[in-house]
Amino acid sequence: MASFDTLNDWLSHLESIHPATIDMGLARVSAVRDAMGLRPTFPVVLVGGTNGKGSVCAMLSTILERAGFKVGTYSSPHILRYNERVAINMQPVSDERIVQSFAAIEAARGGTTLTYFEFGTLAAMHTFIDEQVDVAVLEVGLGGRLDAVNIFEPDVSVVVSVDLDHQSYLGDTRELVGFEKAGIFRAGKLAICADPNPPQSLLEHAAKLGADLRLVGKDFGITRLDHQWSFHMGDVHRHALPVPALRGEYQMINAAAALAALEGLRPLLPVGIGAIKRGLLEVDWPGRFQVLPGRPLTILDVGHNPHAARALADSLKRMAYAQNRFAVFSMLSDKDLPAVVAALKDEFDEWFVGGLDMPRGQTAAALTSQLHEQGVAKVKPFASVAEAWRAALSAAGENDRIVVFGSFHTVAEVMAAKTNHA
Repeated sequence: MASFDTLNDWLSHLESIHPATIDMGLARVSAVRDAMGLRPTFPVVLVGGTNGKGSVCAMLSTILERAGFKVGTYSSPHILRYNERVAINMQPVSDERIVQSFAAIEAARGGTTLTYFEFGTLAAMHTFIDEQVDVAVLEVGLGGRLDAVNIFEPDVSVVVSVDLDHQSYLGDTRELVGFEKAGIFRAGKLAICADPNPPQSLLEHAAKLGADLRLVGKDFGITRLDHQWSFHMGDVHRHALPVPALRGEYQMINAAAALAALEGLRPLLPVGIGAIKRGLLEVDWPGRFQVLPGRPLTILDVGHNPHAARALADSLKRMAYAQNRFAVFSMLSDKDLPAVVAALKDEFDEWFVGGLDMPRGQTAAALTSQLHEQGVAKVKPFASVAEAWRAALSAAGENDRIVVFGSFHTVAEVMAAKTNHA
C-alpha cells in the first residue's frame, strides 16, 4: 500500500496507477465505495450539463451556506490548486484533510485501480462524511450516467445544459449526449432540466425511470425586470431577487436551476428568501465570465466548447463599447476550435495566442495556423499563455478590453501570472 506525506506526492501517484485517464464505468469505483462504507446520510444533489454546472453548484452551495447549513461541494477541474475541488462552506479544505482521505481510499481499494477523478470523488465524499456536512453538492465530471459521482444516490438531480463536448465519450449528437446526462436522474426524485430545448432522449429516459422531471419554461422559469427578477415553480414564487453576482446573461437560467433544486430540498433543508438573496449577491466562482478590477477591462472565461463560446459572445455583445478588443487564447487539441472561433471571431480585433506545454496542449504555431484557416487575420503567437497575456496587457489602453479564454489551463496560467506580476 502506497503512503505519501504531501498532497502533491499523492496527486503524482494518482496519475500513475490507472492506465487510462478516463475510464467510463462505475463497477470499480462502486466496489471501493462499498469497501469504505461510504453511505451518506445527508441529502445529495448531483449537477450535470455541458456548461453551467459549476456555476449552479456555486450558487446552490452559497445559498445553503447562507441559510446556516454546512455544505460540502465537489467540483472539477480546479484552476490553481487541487483543494478547490473539495470545499466546505465554499472554502477549500486543507492538504492534510485530502491526504487523510486519499490514505483511507488506498487502504480500502486493494488491487482495484482508480482514475484520478474516481480517487478524487471518493475522497470528497469521505471528507464530507467525516466532516458531518448537512448536504453535499456534487458536480458531474463528464457525462453523467457513467461518471463517478453517479455512484451516490441523489435526492435532487440537475442537468443545466445539453450540447456537444467530449464527443469521443458521449457521442456526437445532442440526442446521444442527452441520454448520458439524464443518467443522473432517479425514479421518484426531482429532476431539473434547465436546457430550453431538451433532447427527446433526455425526456424519454426521465419518463422511463419515473423521475419527477421539471423543465425550464414549462414547470419553472424566470421573469426579468430592470435590476431584479422573479422565480416561479408551481405555487412557489420568489420575487425581487437580485441579479446574480456571477456575470453573464446565461447565469439567470443557472440561478433558476439552483432555485428549482432548492425546492426539491425544501422538506429537508428549508431556505428563506433572505438566504437566497444573500447567496445570489455573494456567490463567487472564479473564471466564469469573471471581470477583473481595473483598466484595461479584463475578462477571464474558462469556456472551451461551442456552447460556451456562443454564451461568451452573447455576453460580450451586451457589454459597453471597447476601443480595441484583444483575445488571449489557447485551446486543447481535442476541442472543437473551428466552432469556437466561428462563434467569437467577430468579437475581437486581435488575437494573442499562447502555447500550452501539457498533454493535449498545442503550440502557438499550430493554433495560429488554425486561426488563419478560420479567417482570423491578426494573430500574434507566443511561447506561453502568460507571455501572450503580458503582451496584450502592454498593447492595451484604458479603453480597451482583454478576454482570456479557451480552456481552464489558459485561465489558470493568466491567474498565476497575474499573481506573480502583482
